[in-house]
Amino acid sequence: MSNLKKFVNLGKKIVCVGKNYPENASDVNLPSIKKPIVFAKTTSSYLTEELGVIIGKPARNIAEGNALNHIGGYTIALDMLARDIQLELRKQGHPWYISKSFDTASPVGSFVSTESIPDPHNVEIYCLLNGETRQKSSTQEMRMSIAFILEYMSKFVTLETGDLVLTGSPAGFGQCKSGDKLEIGITGITSAKFEVE
Repeated sequence: MSNLKKFVNLGKKIVCVGKNYPENASDVNLPSIKKPIVFAKTTSSYLTEELGVIIGKPARNIAEGNALNHIGGYTIALDMLARDIQLELRKQGHPWYISKSFDTASPVGSFVSTESIPDPHNVEIYCLLNGETRQKSSTQEMRMSIAFILEYMSKFVTLETGDLVLTGSPAGFGQCKSGDKLEIGITGITSAKFEVE
């Protein structure tokens, strides 16, 4: 597992879940969601904070009851978005991949062992923008469990060692600009600081 500390160099993909927190889904007027809304980002893209799940061993067609055994660790991550580009692409009916996958769109914190987070559904995640709280939520509020998300994803794509799965963003996402200072964290466990370029 020591090589997982370098998951950014090891993983081949970032697979994300959208609208996994009730307040976030209501922010965009979506109906009730029964299955994960899944999208991918390029690993070169490594603004919302999310609990990141680092895959510890390959997962393909795994059962929900066995899914947590495939987790090698955790991290805190930002899923940044170029909203202006996304809106323009959507208006034209085009995919909005580029608005989520530009270089540096997914800054991540350091590796956190599974022993440090015995229950990933009971941690608090937060995002500060220039020292002010932008997002703060418990992972208890996730609509779909991590095990369910991994089971669902692994039906369609093999999750490989070092891959990063982002579990969704709580409500409170907002705009940032060049020079802004961001801090993201898992309360009492880890944090990371970034400056927007």
